Amino acid sequence: MVATAATSAFFPAISASSDSGAKSSKFGSGSVNPGGSKPKSSSRGLQVKRNAQAPPKINGTSVGLEGVKLDNDFTISPPPRTFINLLPDWSMLLAAITTIFLAAEKQWMMLDWKPRRPDMLIDPFGLGRIVQDGLVYRQNFSIRSYEIGADRTASIETLMNHFQETALNHVKTAGLLGDGFGSTPEMCKKNLIWVVAKMQIMVDRYPTWGDVVQVDTWVCTSGKNGMRRDWLVRDCKTGETLTRASSVCVMMNKQTRKLSKIPGEVRSEIESYFANSPPIVEEDGRKLQKLDDDSADHIRTGLTPRWSDLDINQHVNNVKYIGWILESAPVPILESHELCTITLEYRRECGRDCVLQSLTAVSGAGISNLADAGDIECQHLLRLENGADIVKGRTEWRPKRAANFGMVGQIPAANS
Repeated sequence: MVATAATSAFFPAISASSDSGAKSSKFGSGSVNPGGSKPKSSSRGLQVKRNAQAPPKINGTSVGLEGVKLDNDFTISPPPRTFINLLPDWSMLLAAITTIFLAAEKQWMMLDWKPRRPDMLIDPFGLGRIVQDGLVYRQNFSIRSYEIGADRTASIETLMNHFQETALNHVKTAGLLGDGFGSTPEMCKKNLIWVVAKMQIMVDRYPTWGDVVQVDTWVCTSGKNGMRRDWLVRDCKTGETLTRASSVCVMMNKQTRKLSKIPGEVRSEIESYFANSPPIVEEDGRKLQKLDDDSADHIRTGLTPRWSDLDINQHVNNVKYIGWILESAPVPILESHELCTITLEYRRECGRDCVLQSLTAVSGAGISNLADAGDIECQHLLRLENGADIVKGRTEWRPKRAANFGMVGQIPAANS
């Protein structure tokens, strides 16, 4: 406002010509007799006292303010219309621009663009960061509406997609991502890719729509030619552990499709990122049972992959196998129980031209009396139509919480 007042002093407003004309006509008709001398007629129609203060001059130009009274009967005439008088008042615009820039500068200074520790790397898109001496990658996920199922909770496929995403972002943030699905630059030179050999998942509680989960992942050695990757999923608000998972990966030649040892160049490239920690999930040493047409209780045939089921290595993504396995799971179990533990062993890859069969066997009393059943265990097999095994698995199911039954229907009554 100080700038506004100063600008107004230099660029006065122009009054209406009708008002000033009326005042000039009125005052020009009278006589003025200062100091007792005779009045003199004036062709300009306006006379001013001799002791009246003259308007200020700037750069030789007289400038005055309209409407300022010098005496009871006299006012100063408006200034002539000049280019300077017609200039707009830029002070308000300048003040607004200055305020915007100051506010933007304040917000910019509040942003923390630097890592808090030298060993903490942050990816440029803010997806996640490497913590704990550069060995653990951490990323948050918001559970979306399209990631939940009939129980209003995230599905097991959603969790596995988060596992896969954090694994790849871990490799990318560490600067080791080459032209492949998690392959390092040295692996790309030798046409090597990672494939999942075994995976175990334990779910304590499924997140629901709107929950924000924190996923931590890290890698360790597994034998001479394997790599183990672990995941820990927690609720961001409460810190409650939701899910634990562990997988073992081996290398495969992308051209020959055969397993390969880890070359020395690749080992030296990745070994500095290996953590020395036990598996987050205790390994289940029980052998997975072999299923066939006689031992299976439920069989689903004619399963074929779509083009969208393939990853960039041109084989079916391992997350897709979960959906195929559950295709043969009994519907009454899906309605009354929730999956709490799953163990998978991947035997061979699956291409886009494959036709598969899903087999499931229910252990124990079966599904005849689910109202009184506690935990249920199932054996699974995913195989090609020619009989070759793709994935063997075992799942454990626990009764759903009472609050979930109203969402998908009550527990089916026992058959009489």
